[in-house]
Amino acid sequence: MQSPQLNYLLKAENLTHSFGNTAVLQNISLQIRPKEIVTLIGPNGAGKSTLLKILLGLIKPNQGTISKEPNLKIGFMPQKIQIDPTLPMTVLRFLELGLRNKSSVFDFFKGGYDSTMIEKTTDELDISHLLHKPIQKVSGGEMQRILLARALIREPDLLVLDEPVQGVDLQGQTEIYNYINQVRHEHGCGILMVSHDLHVVMKHTDEVLCLNQHLCCSGHPTSVSQSSEFQALFGDLSDSIAFYEHHHNEDACEHTHGHEHSHTCAEQHSEQPIKQKTEQYKENN
Repeated sequence: MQSPQLNYLLKAENLTHSFGNTAVLQNISLQIRPKEIVTLIGPNGAGKSTLLKILLGLIKPNQGTISKEPNLKIGFMPQKIQIDPTLPMTVLRFLELGLRNKSSVFDFFKGGYDSTMIEKTTDELDISHLLHKPIQKVSGGEMQRILLARALIREPDLLVLDEPVQGVDLQGQTEIYNYINQVRHEHGCGILMVSHDLHVVMKHTDEVLCLNQHLCCSGHPTSVSQSSEFQALFGDLSDSIAFYEHHHNEDACEHTHGHEHSHTCAEQHSEQPIKQKTEQYKENN
C-alpha cells in the first residue's frame, strides 16, 4: 500500500536549538511546497545558518521534528566556496563532482558521469563557454551561476540557496533572481532562499519568514513589510516592496498567500528563457 502523497516537500515543527547555554532557535515551524519560493530573512546572528543546517540534516535539533517527502532530492547552493588555488580543476570537473555517479565506484575514477544535465543546465545559464576554464579564474558573478548550476544538475525537488547573490553587482543580482524564479516554474521545485536583498528578492517570493532566533513574522511580502516586528529590524520598506510586486498578468493568475498557497499560473508566466536573459545582460555590460 502506497503512503499518501504529502502536500509539502519539507515541514519543520517547533524546532528549538541551542549551543551550550546560548539559545539560537526557538519554536520554529515552516513548510515548503513545490513551485513555491520561501525567503528567510533576518539580522546577523538570527540563526539563519543554524536553521539551514538543521533542515539539511547536518545538525540534529534539541527539540522539534522535520518531515520530508519520501526520496526528496535537495540541491544546495552555498553562500560561497573556497577552492585551493593550486588545485588543477576545471569548471566541468567541479560540476561533475556534484553528479551522482551512474554505476560503480570504479567508474568514479574513470569519469563515468551522465553529462546530459550539465550540458542542459550550463546552456540555460549561458556558462557553457566556461566549462574548460580553471575554476579559480572565473569572476564572482560567473561563480554564482556555476554554483547554481551545480545545485540544479541533480534535478532537485527542493533547492536551498544561501545568499545566492553574494558578491554580485546589482545588475547581476536581478539576473540571478530572475533565473531562480524561472527555475521554480520550469523545474517545478520548491525553493528555500536566505537573502539580505529585501527590495529585489521580494518580487518573486511567495512567503517571507523573518527570523531573529524566533519567527518574528511570516506571510506574504506586503503583509510582512508592514508588521511592526519587521520594521523594527529593517525599517519601513513597504513602498519599495509594493513597487516590485506581481509583475505578471494578474488576470491569468490565482494566488493565495500565507500558509496556504494555490498556484495556477506556473505555466502562464511569460518569462524569457534564461539564456536569452543572460545574453541581454552580457550586451549591457
